This record gives sequence, structure tokens and C-alpha cells, in this order.
Amino acid sequence: MRFFAWLVPLFGLLFIVHNYLIFWQDWPGTLALMQSWQDAESAPFSGTLQIQAWSQFASWFALAILVAIYAVRRQDSPLRSDAERLGAIAAFIIRGCFWGLVLIGIFDIVISFLRVEEWLAIFVGEDMAKSLGRPIFRGSYVHYPLLALGLLIALFTRSLGFTWLTLMVVLSEFSIVISRFVYSYEQPFQGDLVRFWYAGLFLFASAYALVTEGHVRVDVLYTNFSKKGKAWANTIGVIILGLPLCWVILITGMWSKGSSLNSPLLSFEIYQQGFGMYVKYLMVGFLVIFAMSMLFQFCAYLLSNIADLSGEAGDEADADTQAPSGSAVTG
Repeated sequence: MRFFAWLVPLFGLLFIVHNYLIFWQDWPGTLALMQSWQDAESAPFSGTLQIQAWSQFASWFALAILVAIYAVRRQDSPLRSDAERLGAIAAFIIRGCFWGLVLIGIFDIVISFLRVEEWLAIFVGEDMAKSLGRPIFRGSYVHYPLLALGLLIALFTRSLGFTWLTLMVVLSEFSIVISRFVYSYEQPFQGDLVRFWYAGLFLFASAYALVTEGHVRVDVLYTNFSKKGKAWANTIGVIILGLPLCWVILITGMWSKGSSLNSPLLSFEIYQQGFGMYVKYLMVGFLVIFAMSMLFQFCAYLLSNIADLSGEAGDEADADTQAPSGSAVTG
């Protein structure tokens, strides 16, 4: 089970890496290589493409072997320690994206405001102002570096969490009310910021809500289960419902260039109004972050419940054992 719990989310990460290589960097991909074996009439790959295709093909097996070695070496270690490691990875992903969300929201709304008021050229010049009006430029040179900065900040701090993001959403909505009814001023980017931050709050906080039992349950039967009964219910639910949901999001959304997630990300899709925030494609990308963070957290949850079923020591308080990974999200 340790092997399975690590392999599933790491395969998810590798799937996303391959997706980037195929659709952003024009690598052939594993499927193209396998199709070339079946189709005798297809043209063979050139030297570089063949190396790329085979490296992608081999990476799946290499990852599985590395995970198997890791699982064998840690077979005497408690499952809860691996659950904490998986939870910590999910927490880092969420924490980094939280910081990226805050930074991108602040910088993009400032740029949008200056563009609306025609002040942007005063600060950055005409050429840069025109470039910042192009989604691909703003995404590549503003959003992505800020997202990378958010991940860097997440390595060194755990001080902020989604309780603060909730407050920021409320303040953003409050500012719309004040500007509309007091100053008779409203622009599309104000509503865009609320939607951007609220979407991140809803999707990114799901992993934390899972680990702290914060999701709303319809507890018709669950509350009456014994501790092992709850562990069985959680284990079966993760395997049958949780993990397949995450993989359905990744596969259906990123299978081809025209898929529901890849298409907006590749084109840097924005809202129709020209002076709103250029973040619509990022909101589509939130689903990728949601799927990956939940894959890691579901697998952490799975190992924790398997530990309960096996009678592993340290199961007296689920909330306490899970707190380290959850606290990394909220700070």
C-alpha cells in the first residue's frame, strides 16, 4: 500500500510534466511512440525526437522502480510517517500557490487599473504598456515569475493561510460596494479579482479541509461506525471515489491540445472585456492544482486509515496525527 500511495500522485506529477513537454515544447510523447510501433506506414522519428520519445517512455518505468525501492527500504517504518510526508507535499503545493495567488492578484489588478486610467505608459513606457496588454506577454513575464516567487516564499514561511485569503476576498468585495455606491466607480477588474481569489480559496483549501475533517458530511451512517468502520469507509471512498476523480480531471482536461484545461492554458485565455484582469487561464489551471494537491492528500489520508486498520500505534487522535500537514497550509 505504501508503494501505491506514493506511485499514484507521483505518476500524476509525471503526467503533468509530460503534458508540458508534449504541448508546450513539442515533444512526441509516449503514446506517439507506441503508435509508431503499431503503424508500419508512419514515418520514423528523427534522432532528437526518438531520444525524447524514449526518454518519456522510460520515465514511467524509472519512476515506478524508484518508488518500489523507496517502499522496500521503508517497509519497517510506520505508515503514518509516509502519510505526513505526502501531506507535507500537498501543503507545500497549496502554500506556494496561495502566495502566487496573492501576488498575481495584487500585481495584475494594479496593471489593469493603470491601463484603464491610461496611466500605465507613464510608468513603464509606451512599448511596455502595449506588451502588458497582450495576454501571452503578461502571463509569461508577470504571472509565471510571480507564481515561481510564491513557491520560493513557501519554502521559507508558513505564516499565512486561507483564513487570510477569506478576509481578502471579503475586503475586495467590500471595496466594490464602496467604489460603486459612494464614488460611482466600477471596473471589470474589480469583480475579476474577487472571482480569482475566491476560486483559489475554494479549490486550494480542499486538501486542508480533507485533512481536518472540514468537509460537510451527510452523516447518516458514518457517525455510528466504529473506528475501524470509519477507516474502512474512508479507505474505500479514497480508492473508489477520491483518486479516480482527480485522475478524471487530469486526463479529460489535459489529454490533447484542445482539451478543456490545455486549450485555455496554451492560449492564455482571458475575459472578453479588454481591461479586466488577465487571469482566466490561471483559474482553469486551478483545477490542475486542485487535482494534484488532492492526489497527495488523498494518498496521505489513505495511509493514515490503513494504519488505523492495521492497529499501528499513534492512532488515538486522527486530528492530532494529521495536524502537521494541515498546519503547513494554514500557518
